[in-house]
Amino acid sequence: MTDAPRPPLPPFDMKGALLKVRKAEDAWNARDPEKVSLAYSEGSEWRNRSEFLKGREQIKAFLHRKWSRELDYRLCKELWAFGENRIAVRFAYEWHDDSGQWYRSYGNENWEFDRQGFMSRRIASINDLVIAESDRLFHWPALQPRPESHASLSEMGL
Repeated sequence: MTDAPRPPLPPFDMKGALLKVRKAEDAWNARDPEKVSLAYSEGSEWRNRSEFLKGREQIKAFLHRKWSRELDYRLCKELWAFGENRIAVRFAYEWHDDSGQWYRSYGNENWEFDRQGFMSRRIASINDLVIAESDRLFHWPALQPRPESHASLSEMGL
């Protein structure tokens, strides 16, 4: 079943692009590497910071490493632009390390999708900002989707 199409499918319209972004955000907030990896094609290529990955197995291993060190992770994505089979997003996420130091990580992603709706390419640029716990902005329950009523990145001035 992992090869069944993953709607919305390209070519994207505004509604489909917004839905694709929200589905990705919700999946990443659940922090399940097995499930998240199924959104990517078998040969998906990634650049994440300075790491270059290829394929679901490398993506799964990366996500396991990521979420074992980025604790209490909460992510907010926002559609930036879209075209035929591509979507650009900007995002911010908050997390802390094992010493309790909090961070807000900001970035941009460029996504490319195959005809079945799988992400075949993900290019991510990310910067980390040290923050105090009192400066956190993302306070919904862990491992849950961001509530619909929660402010967007633009509304928060991020």
